[in-house]
Amino acid sequence: MELDELRKQIDDLDRRLVLLLNQRAQLVEEVGKVKKRSGMEVYAPAREKEILRLVIDTNGGPFSDSAILRLFERILDESRSLERQIAEDAKGK
Repeated sequence: MELDELRKQIDDLDRRLVLLLNQRAQLVEEVGKVKKRSGMEVYAPAREKEILRLVIDTNGGPFSDSAILRLFERILDESRSLERQIAEDAKGK
């Protein structure tokens, strides 16, 4: 394959990744609302460990497990920020 075609495929995948990440974020916002109504804390370490275990079990490379962990730790960090924003918005109402 030529470089331009490979880059086009990467660009297409990047667009899909953004769409999937935003779909995940919408679900995270809903989780934040449920947690707020239930009086639950945003940070759920057991759930985060479960997610990280799932992604490592799913990983087939070529990214290393540690690379996947770093990526998902960042995703989880941003997800907690969204949940906190939901909690703060609810306080202001």
